[in-house]
Amino acid sequence: MPGTELFGEEERKEVNDVLETGVLFRYGHDAQRNGHWKTRDFESEVAKFTGAKYAHAVSSGTAAITCALAAAGIGYGDEVICTPYTFMATNEAVMFLGAIPIFAEIDETLCLSAEGIEKALTPNTKAVCLVHMCGAAADLDAIQAVCKKHNLILVEDAGQALGAFYKGKHVGLFGVAGAFSFDFFKIATCGEGGVMITDNEETYKKADTYSDHGHDHIGSNRGMENHPYLGLNYRIGEMNAAVGLAQMRKLDVILKTQKRNKKIIKDALKNIPELTFRHLIDEEGDSCTFVNFFMPTQKKAQVAAADLGANGIGVAYWYTNMYHFINQWDHVHNLSTISKIPVNVLPLPQDYSNLELPKSQDVVGRLISVGVSAKKSAQEVEEMSAKLVSIIKKHV
Repeated sequence: MPGTELFGEEERKEVNDVLETGVLFRYGHDAQRNGHWKTRDFESEVAKFTGAKYAHAVSSGTAAITCALAAAGIGYGDEVICTPYTFMATNEAVMFLGAIPIFAEIDETLCLSAEGIEKALTPNTKAVCLVHMCGAAADLDAIQAVCKKHNLILVEDAGQALGAFYKGKHVGLFGVAGAFSFDFFKIATCGEGGVMITDNEETYKKADTYSDHGHDHIGSNRGMENHPYLGLNYRIGEMNAAVGLAQMRKLDVILKTQKRNKKIIKDALKNIPELTFRHLIDEEGDSCTFVNFFMPTQKKAQVAAADLGANGIGVAYWYTNMYHFINQWDHVHNLSTISKIPVNVLPLPQDYSNLELPKSQDVVGRLISVGVSAKKSAQEVEEMSAKLVSIIKKHV
């Protein structure tokens, strides 16, 4: 991913600004800063790029989706529709806020489907935590219609989808709030970091307060600030934000290069008639971080993915991935927690150890994802694509 590929003088300059002042904390110390407010500038860049009215930077993508859910009012005993195909952080955020996940089916968009959400609803369902998986939007028109019909709160986990749009509007702005990850393996990175976005001022203020021990950030004396709510510490540091600031300024170039390189890979794979591709609701809005295609069967996908890896072509086979698909989530199946949380004691609408999600099993079982580089030249991508095609052809 580009966050691991494009690191240079721009990031060093922003980090050195912080080191020269010695102010690593995002709040206060105005006189010593020499005008450097890296977190504020980082938030401004994210807001400008996404079109959000408010952006709030925190310590991780997990912190961002936790703040988004909390600010949306999700908490103890609330049932939340979740996806079985995501990085585990999404569902951890739901559970550690005291809410109860209800796992629903995905479809060939690789995201929750409107039909899957409808089938999973119970009388107690309060919200949908929608993940825009692998850098592209879910079917937002259909999902918003379901949420409106059943009066559900929509919160978007766009952890992997910075740079993804739906009909000209950035993902994360269709619900109450959205969240992005800026960890080391995303399209842009802080090393560790995350950002929550929203167009609602009250939601922003709640997240801002919740992420910093309840501080309201009003006035110039931090020790005398009011505490309207209880909160936790999800603050980002100035050095991490400095890296993210430099990365955001590269994002347009990253997306342009990824779009070119994805087209090369996908055009090569189109010559294999047995393959089908991820259903993109808005192809122009894709952030182009992956080429996602489906093999004819789960077995063929697993064998092909292993063969590709053995030949030096890095692909993701999510069906057996330990953290991204529900089959391997034994700690969820068994509700294994270090200390007791509400999901351990409240009545559950599903038996997590015996979930039946046949559509999701089929989709993820046949799925192979090829990461798209923003660093490789067109010639390098063409050479890799030729090798990719030759190996896939052996297995279809």
